[in-house]
Amino acid sequence: MKIQEHELYSINFYEYGEAYYGSCNGTRYRVAREPLKNVHFTPPDQRDPAVLLATVWPEPYSYGAADPDSMRHKEFPFSAEGLSAVVDWLNEQAEAGEA
Repeated sequence: MKIQEHELYSINFYEYGEAYYGSCNGTRYRVAREPLKNVHFTPPDQRDPAVLLATVWPEPYSYGAADPDSMRHKEFPFSAEGLSAVVDWLNEQAEAGEA
């Protein structure tokens, strides 16, 4: 089983300061705008720089209950292309079982 790009929603979802959580093949993951804040109503030229932060960790724990030392993080550009790269990286991590 692979994570599909449409499962993570469009890049606009992350403008609302929400994180997306999921799991695949024993790997849990979180994708969020960093810094995590709602900037939807802020004009693009007035927004602080942001990235997409992807985090993976092994099941069964939730994000809040997992040991931070078991988590791996990677930053991606805050863009539709960055979101595609997030999906590729998450699938690599899930297939390798390296969370």
